[in-house]
Amino acid sequence: MEKKDFKPNKKQNPVSIFNALCFLLLHLPLAQGLTFPPDISALKAFKASINPTSIPSWSCLASWDFATADPCATPRRTHFTCAVTCSPDSTRVTQITLDPAGYSGQLSPLVSRLTHLTNLDLSDNKFFGSIPSSISSLPSLQSLTLKSNSFSGSIPDSVTALKSLESLDLSHNSLYGPLPKTLNSLSSLRRLDLSYNRLTGFLPKLPYNLLELALKGNYLSGYISESSFDGLAQLEVVELSENSFTGTLGAWFFLLPSLQQVDLANNSFTRVEISKPQDGNSDLVAVNLGFNKIEGNPPASFADYPLLSSLSLRYNRMRGSIPVGYSKTKSLRRLFLDGNFLIGKPPSDFFAGEKSVSGSLGDNCLEGCPGSSQLCSPSQKSYAACKQAYGGKGKPRS
Repeated sequence: MEKKDFKPNKKQNPVSIFNALCFLLLHLPLAQGLTFPPDISALKAFKASINPTSIPSWSCLASWDFATADPCATPRRTHFTCAVTCSPDSTRVTQITLDPAGYSGQLSPLVSRLTHLTNLDLSDNKFFGSIPSSISSLPSLQSLTLKSNSFSGSIPDSVTALKSLESLDLSHNSLYGPLPKTLNSLSSLRRLDLSYNRLTGFLPKLPYNLLELALKGNYLSGYISESSFDGLAQLEVVELSENSFTGTLGAWFFLLPSLQQVDLANNSFTRVEISKPQDGNSDLVAVNLGFNKIEGNPPASFADYPLLSSLSLRYNRMRGSIPVGYSKTKSLRRLFLDGNFLIGKPPSDFFAGEKSVSGSLGDNCLEGCPGSSQLCSPSQKSYAACKQAYGGKGKPRS
């Protein structure tokens, strides 16, 4: 029978026109899946590498049903309901962001077929094994987040080939070995977090666009070299606590132009050099150098940093008196000097009514620290301990 186009007649009843349109819509063929076939095969391999018993029925991965649905097809009522994001034209997978459902398995090397992927986030699951070196074949990847899993092995050098990468978070895994020597090749990297792994060795040259650096809780060692931080004009946050760094922290470090927060606690630094900020300007807000082996007097120049509000030098080997400038600066609100061998009387301004400073000056060799002040808790060291610290010549006076 000859097919005729539907042409509404002006004299026809509006209800009849509506019914005819509904009939046509119901008999149109369903939209075909548009997802690029290599992307589909990569997603299949991704799911196949995960233990099926670790995929809860309510989870995102449970909705990945390749037999009855296309990953990028819309609307997604029952299939591929979450964890996958596609390009506007529904042809390419651009993001995989898994829910923290306790998935257990390995990261398939075939993830490298998702060449339009910009974001891969598998955090807070139970992935194990090594990070595949094929991940370097993701030229568009901007964010790689594998934190809080059980990945092991070394960080593949191929990761440094990801020129579009802006954020790399591999924290809270079991990665070991040295940091990639070509780490500075990550020219777009803004945030790097490799904390709480088993990484060893020295700190290499860092990416020059870095804003945040976190390497806490590893086994990194050696000196903090100026060459590692050369050109890092935008660096704001440095967290290197709970490692084995040694030697002198040079004056150049606190003069990094954008530095705001520093945590170098629980290392083995023996000396710290502090210069006054250039032109009296600095964004430095918080410094933690506690639980090291730093000797000498407390650095007086910290008082010249106009925004410094929190300073910890606790449990080191410092001697001498507390710099008067610490009590004169208007910005300082938290000060921890406890656990050293400081002598003399603490500046009286600390105990003036208008000065509000929290922290501790306790466990030193101070005299006249008011017992009524919380700042003087815990109590000072014994006379014998102080005498021994100063060569057995008696408790010195400032």
